[in-house]
Amino acid sequence: MEKKRILIIDDDAKNIFALKATLRSKSFDCLSSTSAREALDLLRTDEVVDVILMDMMMPEMDGYEAIPLIQAMEKRRHTPIFAVTAQAMVGDREKCLRAGATEYISKPINVDRLLELLARQY
Repeated sequence: MEKKRILIIDDDAKNIFALKATLRSKSFDCLSSTSAREALDLLRTDEVVDVILMDMMMPEMDGYEAIPLIQAMEKRRHTPIFAVTAQAMVGDREKCLRAGATEYISKPINVDRLLELLARQY
């Protein structure tokens, strides 16, 4: 079975580092981007991306703005997007799902929960 590729979009390099280490230890292949604009450029290519982990709160362009742009891309329309956010107030999950996210996971990330959500995608 080939490794699934996850694109991590987060403006905090420490978050990317920790997530990559965790996911690689679970046999996922990871790409990362520190801005939504950079991620959009990557997603316009033929790069294989099976799942996107999108930080919802970023400078310049946040996840709420980026998710509809990703879903408007013909070849990315069905790529699962997990909203990752420190916003864990009542209504935040619904707001992320309304923006087009497939799933929602709050920070700090519960790795078991993330792995469970990823397993559901395959």
